[in-house]
Amino acid sequence: MRRIIKGLLWLVFSLLPLALLAIVIIYIWIARSVAPASGEAQLAGLTAPVTVVRDRNAVPHISGASLEDVAMALGFVHAQERLWQMEVARMAAQGRLSEVFGEPTIATDMFLRTLDTYGAAAASFDALNEKDRGVIEAYARGVNAFLEQNDRPFASKFSPEFVLLNRRPEPWRTTDVVAAVKMMSITLGANIAEEMERLKFARLGMTDAEINDLLPPLKEDAPPPLPDLKTVLGLESGPISAARPAEQRFAALDRMMGQGASNNWVLAGEKTETGKPILANDPHLDFSAPSLWYLVHLQVKGRDGDARNLVGVTLPGTPLVFLGRNDRVAWGFTNTAADTQDIFVERINPANPDEYLTPDGYRPFEKRVETIRVKDGRDLTFERRATRHGPVLPASYRGLQRYLPSGTVPALQWTALARDDTTMSAGFRLWDFQSVSEFLDGMHDFVTPMQSMVVADVDGNIGLIAPGRVPVRDPANKIMGRAPVPGWDATYDWKGYIPYEALPRQYNPPRGAIGTANSKIVNASYAPFLTFDWDEEWRRDRIATLVLGSSVKQTMETNRQAQGDDYSPAYAALGPVMLDLIEGRNDVNSEDVMALRRWDYRQDKTRGEPLIFEAWLRFATKRIISDDLGDAFPGFWRARANAMLRWLSPHPARDWCDDRRTAERESCGDVLALALEDALSDLEQRLGSDRETWNWGTLHYAYGAHRPFARVKPLDLIFDVNEPASGGSYTLDRGTPNWNDEDNPYRATHGTSYRGIFDLSNLDRSTYIQTTGQSGNALSPHYRDMAERWGRIEAIAVPVSEAAYQDGLLGTWRLLPRE
Repeated sequence: MRRIIKGLLWLVFSLLPLALLAIVIIYIWIARSVAPASGEAQLAGLTAPVTVVRDRNAVPHISGASLEDVAMALGFVHAQERLWQMEVARMAAQGRLSEVFGEPTIATDMFLRTLDTYGAAAASFDALNEKDRGVIEAYARGVNAFLEQNDRPFASKFSPEFVLLNRRPEPWRTTDVVAAVKMMSITLGANIAEEMERLKFARLGMTDAEINDLLPPLKEDAPPPLPDLKTVLGLESGPISAARPAEQRFAALDRMMGQGASNNWVLAGEKTETGKPILANDPHLDFSAPSLWYLVHLQVKGRDGDARNLVGVTLPGTPLVFLGRNDRVAWGFTNTAADTQDIFVERINPANPDEYLTPDGYRPFEKRVETIRVKDGRDLTFERRATRHGPVLPASYRGLQRYLPSGTVPALQWTALARDDTTMSAGFRLWDFQSVSEFLDGMHDFVTPMQSMVVADVDGNIGLIAPGRVPVRDPANKIMGRAPVPGWDATYDWKGYIPYEALPRQYNPPRGAIGTANSKIVNASYAPFLTFDWDEEWRRDRIATLVLGSSVKQTMETNRQAQGDDYSPAYAALGPVMLDLIEGRNDVNSEDVMALRRWDYRQDKTRGEPLIFEAWLRFATKRIISDDLGDAFPGFWRARANAMLRWLSPHPARDWCDDRRTAERESCGDVLALALEDALSDLEQRLGSDRETWNWGTLHYAYGAHRPFARVKPLDLIFDVNEPASGGSYTLDRGTPNWNDEDNPYRATHGTSYRGIFDLSNLDRSTYIQTTGQSGNALSPHYRDMAERWGRIEAIAVPVSEAAYQDGLLGTWRLLPRE
């Protein structure tokens, strides 16, 4: 026995050091996948040498002799730094995520295959002119040059994700590049959720007034009464079947679509200390690790020594600087949220299920068999169908089939699915614009998604253009994009698109300032119809008060403070109403009420009151309407300030506060008192009973979730990037939580993804920041090094003058033509 024990001890003490040594060696091998700061590579297709200088913040300054050469170098750099991010985006566009992630992504693949996103991207590439196709081809060659590069000694060529998932990327194609832009359109899809919600509410028997209580129009809008959808669509009455598990698989996709929001504004010189414009922009998108954005400075040097510069954020996978500036013009985008989607309810021929009804009789569905390959599972084959309006959505998507009449299917018409999408050509024109007027007249090629673009030039001009393809609807169509429509009635067919000349625009307005925040950007005199589903007005009005209407001369610093503003005007309007309804009750703690009364409605990450109020509002929303909505509630559950004000008003369309599941009649005070108890109990479970330690930033942090390792412990500790954050759903410094996330319904999954402020008196003084770091490799020191600065509302400069960025350089790459 003693011999056995001694033998085991010898094995343990001899093998353990070897195992530890093996782990260290493997770690070093993977760690060396981080892109070297300096190096040299030969790229086939380059016409002249290109230099890539990384400054102290790891921002590359790429300089070459032609746009094609610079695009190729950018492709090489993107592949060095963000290849895994690019790979996931490409697999999503192709509907092939399940090849990597298995069963959990089947629903997403099925949906994107149904839309034929990748096919639309391929057709759109062919619709571009030869010059623009040449730039895209050069970019793809740059990515492939990295993929074909010889491995470095004792180093993984690819980042840890490729190693851990045992995956090697395929060659990059031009369609992959266009598809990346298409996927941005998918992310920024506008009102499909509201359409389906109104359908569900109508199917549940709600009146137009009750639907407006749930989805209130803006006060300045006066939409006509919504026609009776039961009559228009032939909706059935009676109980609705319970939600099926297949519907839950679309939850991640639901959160991805329609989440685009942003702030932007531009001030004329008369409102600034320098006498020249200041422009600010912060797009609100899903937080991720790495950040969606990658900062660059691109430079094309002519033979005469002149240089053209472009600085801003790129989307890895594309050669476009989406938001930024050239040498004379700066610009910033927000999602206009125009209604460019309609769901058409198509009636199937009862005598032939392969046909559907049109105004001219029955017509066969377009059909194609799709096969989804599933990692560690069986391949899934399904039939993709399409009608004259567009693809037929999966029956389980958002539970649609349970609400539609039997014998019908939903088809989606959407400008994002255009097969002649020339949006990338518009992006390449950003190199050339010399003035605001050129910008306003030069965005004809921009198709989707419609954006509210503010712009300024060094001569002092400011302006706005909202380009994009927006459908014209028949005056007889009283639904006007608010709900699904009958596909067999030509009244609801689109009648063309709003002409470019008629799209919203402003040039040097008398006010000397322009600002947008996804809410209504046109006044009552604007004739073309854009949407009735504008975002709530709170951020728009806060910009108008804090910035556009300020009597103080504006500076870069005052604009930085405005971007970091954590005051919630929505909660300032809602809080007193809720507190008045529980004032003096015996079933609430008066100290809690007084604490919230004293709150200044700033969602400061160091304060406890924002956390208590958010939790209270979350549970109040659930208690007030979950009984009315049933299975439709989870998809509707988020902060809805305007709706809550209507539910709590003296004369709502129905008594929302009464719980229909109980015999007694509850008042709004009863429900709010119970909800406050729910909220405090929930927070005690999460943070303990000592309220002195509660603060907003503990649970409200920018949740930079990595895909897929955010769900793999303990890898999430390495790959996720989380940063405590102020702000909330209605603040300018935005951070919107996902209330359905039981792990932490208060962490921000969506919010300010980038901040840019541009000084037109000296564009080199402009500042930029994104949420994580430049590198997409979790083992790089630049994977998360911008997160704290982002959280402190700080930023960096990216000057184009070589002398200005020489101090503290990380290194230089020389890219040479392959002989």
